[in-house]
Amino acid sequence: MIYPALIAAVWAAQVTEPVYLRALPGYEYAFPRDHGAHPDYKLEWWYYTGHLDAEDGRRFGYELTFFRIGMDSVAVNPSAWNVRDLHVAHFALSEIDSGRFRFFERVNREGPGIARASVDTLDVANGSWTARLDDDGGMRLRAYAGGVLLELELRATKPPVIHGVDGVSQKADGAGQASHYYSMTRMSTAGLVSIDGQAVAVTGESWMDHEFGTNQLADEQLGWDWFSFQLDNGEELMLYQMRLAGGGIDANSSGTIVAEDGAAEHLTSGDFTVESLRDWESDATGAVYRLDWIVSVPDLDTRLVVTPLMDNQEMATTRSAGFPYWEGAVRVEGAWRGQPVRGRGYVELTGYGEGHRPDV
Repeated sequence: MIYPALIAAVWAAQVTEPVYLRALPGYEYAFPRDHGAHPDYKLEWWYYTGHLDAEDGRRFGYELTFFRIGMDSVAVNPSAWNVRDLHVAHFALSEIDSGRFRFFERVNREGPGIARASVDTLDVANGSWTARLDDDGGMRLRAYAGGVLLELELRATKPPVIHGVDGVSQKADGAGQASHYYSMTRMSTAGLVSIDGQAVAVTGESWMDHEFGTNQLADEQLGWDWFSFQLDNGEELMLYQMRLAGGGIDANSSGTIVAEDGAAEHLTSGDFTVESLRDWESDATGAVYRLDWIVSVPDLDTRLVVTPLMDNQEMATTRSAGFPYWEGAVRVEGAWRGQPVRGRGYVELTGYGEGHRPDV
């Protein structure tokens, strides 16, 4: 008979608790290296969203996201099958004209042929869902689930934009309550969308976010509202608001304006306001999200009206694949630096609904 205490002792001797790095000022980015994975940090995600126009006139919004989550305990084992990271992926297609929203999720352990996130360059996979960097600098996305196939090639028209100050995007008070965060804010996109075997060629524009860090949210924070806009004047805007449990917005909220030539301008929480105008309740999760927004940057004479192209764009994930959140395609119109402007974008809302706080 093997006694439980002996089993526990043997197991403890073969398990280590990784010490992950925190996102601290002074990080120096280098590409294509930083398109790859950063396993020294506990949490990382590659986030693709975009608007696609089909040759038959249909409009789509899409999201394809890969998460790498470091384990708290890792076996001391050189095998390729040793589980150091959990991999989660989300795939969604908004069929704007029909109003149908399709969402899929995957959770896999790291392992050969199962899931991976390579270092030094972009090569991320969860099963057959992939994001890869070509030798010529293009990014290729592929995902198939539930009769929906997405195959896209993305090409950056601007260099990477580093968010925050001194290499960190601060999310809460305290050293390391942050991430290293950059975006490819405007990527020309071409490929195909196939639904139930009926394929159509598409073109459009995409936005790519890549973040890595170890601990971002503070105990008093519920979640965040994130906005990304591609405007028809050639500029882009990213904003995020960290919402507090007692109401209000954390002062660590911030944003970035990206000029037509790619130059970035940092915005602090005092530089902008976001007002939401109505509620929308999810039938799937019961969460009540705040939709229809007015985004203002008063010192820049900017006021943007932001409207979802569909209300139901909730990622109703299971607990094993994360937390339910709203991620949707939007249209933008209003005034930018005092001049009329239109655009398209994506909005993400997290921490709405009981038990839906992001665990990051």
